[in-house]
Amino acid sequence: MSIFRIHHITKYEYDRPVKESVNNITIYPYQSADQETLQQELVITGNPDVFTYTDYWGNKEGTFNLLTPHREMVIESKLLIRTLALPDIQVPWDVFMPELDAVIGSDLQLLELARASPVKAVSVMYDYINQIAPANKNITQIIADTCDLIYTHFTYIKGITTIESTVDEILEKKAGVCQDFAHVMLELLRMMNIPARYVSGYICPNKNGMRGEGATHAWVEAYIPGYGWAGIDPTNNVWVTNTHVRLAVGRNFTSCSPVKGTFKGPARQSLSVYVSVGYEDGETFEELNSVQLQKQGENEVPEIIIDTFAGQQQQ
Repeated sequence: MSIFRIHHITKYEYDRPVKESVNNITIYPYQSADQETLQQELVITGNPDVFTYTDYWGNKEGTFNLLTPHREMVIESKLLIRTLALPDIQVPWDVFMPELDAVIGSDLQLLELARASPVKAVSVMYDYINQIAPANKNITQIIADTCDLIYTHFTYIKGITTIESTVDEILEKKAGVCQDFAHVMLELLRMMNIPARYVSGYICPNKNGMRGEGATHAWVEAYIPGYGWAGIDPTNNVWVTNTHVRLAVGRNFTSCSPVKGTFKGPARQSLSVYVSVGYEDGETFEELNSVQLQKQGENEVPEIIIDTFAGQQQQ
């Protein structure tokens, strides 16, 4: 059991006033038995009313409007959360594909999460699958071997991919960050008919120097019959335990984008993102990133992703 203090600020500045900013936020911790929200303070420019609801994937989401002209929008979350998962995960190693196939057929969401997306480099993916899944392997071993393959064959490098990089582009580079590795792992598992979902959140300090500590992070959850969703982190080649805090789950990154919205106004925007994660002993990890976004054309009503990962991928 661990308690973390997470401070997360997304700040937009505009070179001229914008208006009618309509936004959707998914920055509330995911409700589950392995984490407990003790306190969350949410402060938004203009103090708008936030309407909350539960989306298709079970995420708590909120919507708000900033109708008056403004040159700055700040979304600040101060979170105190307790993780309840065990430090050592106990997943079953005696479940095989026929059991999973029987379960998938009666669950529409599992069917959707087992459906692979089109990939041009199909032969490359099947080369990997042939290394991962020889006959008679149990499901847990397949998941672990997929994670290990990505960790072994792909290089962790910041700045060579973007939030829009495709699986084909990541396969070509054989490098990227956590968001990229999660997307590749999702497609490999789905091509083997294993339901898998994308997870966004934070990886909290565990003093072991894992990649992505103190920042926004992404990993994968795979479905194991009789157990449920097992989290696994291909960036660090570990099963997810009590140092990962979930914000949202979905089919891919776009399902989990913490903040997205639209506004009216031909403005140039600048975005800065600050994340601080404090461990219960007082040790704090933090990250600050800035990015200049493209200028919109006159009288456009652009759709923008204004989230913690726009210009700063999950690391």
